[in-house]
Amino acid sequence: MTIDMLERDAEGYLIEPGDWNEDVARALAEEENIQLNDDHWDAIRFMREYYDEHQVAADARFVIKHLAERMGRDAQKKLFELFPYGYVKQACKIAGMRRPRAWSTG
Repeated sequence: MTIDMLERDAEGYLIEPGDWNEDVARALAEEENIQLNDDHWDAIRFMREYYDEHQVAADARFVIKHLAERMGRDAQKKLFELFPYGYVKQACKIAGMRRPRAWSTG
């Protein structure tokens, strides 16, 4: 299934997070001009596991806490280096989350 065949909202977020896979993530990242590396995948896979367990997108603070296990105090800064246009705008979209309605776009 190609990215063009997936149902997305007006902002490009998946309508159905279950349609996500790593190829979809690569295509979404390409649209955001992000070349995924191991650190991106670490954050994205954590977000997917969190979603599978809780059926909601992980708040940025949970992703930062996860990254801090490996990166220490620079985790918050690193998250915004990985996704320069914001956690919701890029990380949630690439990880196949629906657009979180109640969150700021930061």
